[in-house]
Amino acid sequence: MSRYRGPRCKICRRNRVKLYLKGDRCFTAKCAIDKRNTPPGHRLGLGRRLSEYGVRLREKQKLRYFYSVTERQMRIYFKKAVAQKGVTGQNLLTLFERRLDNVIYRAGLATSRQKARQLVLHKHFTLNGTKANVPSMMVKEGDLIQLNNPTHEHFKFQFEVMKDYTFPDWIEYTEAKKEVKVKNMPSYEEIDTPVDVQMIVEYYSR
Repeated sequence: MSRYRGPRCKICRRNRVKLYLKGDRCFTAKCAIDKRNTPPGHRLGLGRRLSEYGVRLREKQKLRYFYSVTERQMRIYFKKAVAQKGVTGQNLLTLFERRLDNVIYRAGLATSRQKARQLVLHKHFTLNGTKANVPSMMVKEGDLIQLNNPTHEHFKFQFEVMKDYTFPDWIEYTEAKKEVKVKNMPSYEEIDTPVDVQMIVEYYSR
């Protein structure tokens, strides 16, 4: 299944939850969930109950859209999570949080994960001094992410926004050097993904 290219607000309305796919717009009165929290399409199906499979499928789709990944990537991450020690669901979320595009978003350098993905593809960052243009690159504890062109118009605006930004405890931003350090991997409690991860584990384990 390819990456979704359609209207992103429809995804949030379909799932009846904010997935923060439109960046700053999601925090304003223009947010589709705040304006009309109803599924798109014909209204006759609003009261229809989902089957157990449908509930698990919806949770899986929410996670996929939240991190902007394909179904193929989802399956790869799940296999990796199963192979690791510990709780599979927690391992899965940690793998998604370790993606380069997600770390850039968490560090406040992009308004959305989709924007962070675009910035990475356009080679705006280096990882430990090496060119980084693959959004799915996995960061690890101690990694340094630096900007190639801090004077770019996007970053001029974003730096102003970041003055009031609250950074996650596992990320350290040095303003003078314009670099992001991954202090440690985020704990399960620090990950705010709006999904029931156990449902996703059950979906792929069926």
